[in-house]
Amino acid sequence: MPGKPNPEFLRRAIELATENVVRGKGGPFGAVVVRQGEIVGEGANSVTATNDPTAHAEVNAIRAAARALGAFALTGCELYTSCEPCPMCLAAAYWARLDAIYFGACSQDAARAGFDDAILYEEMRKPRELRRIPAMRLPGSEAQASFDAWMAAPSRIEY
Repeated sequence: MPGKPNPEFLRRAIELATENVVRGKGGPFGAVVVRQGEIVGEGANSVTATNDPTAHAEVNAIRAAARALGAFALTGCELYTSCEPCPMCLAAAYWARLDAIYFGACSQDAARAGFDDAILYEEMRKPRELRRIPAMRLPGSEAQASFDAWMAAPSRIEY
């Protein structure tokens, strides 16, 4: 259950985003992960600095928090981000089991600055074969082998 939102954490995310631009390290996005009133992970966009298209601020902050807490499930944590998360970052927040997401700027603000995620939402609604990058399932039973191995693994950790 999320706690009461704290604007100071959003201000820190915005500060990270602004510093990132001023220092020439990447895009205008920053994020922090908070647990019990303490920042446990923070990140800024480093897509261009690292040549990693997944290095969005939210993903970087989630990774930092997971490392700091030694856990892949961040239940009990909240994400504060300078801008409304894109589809990838939103999915990452769900995979991390975060309790809440608080953001400053909205996706329309990001679009005005040249960061438009609308195409991603549109593409996800289309059938696979009609997307700009087609995705198709290839026939073959080999793909099931990894799931069979997972189901039989005594050491598996559910997530």
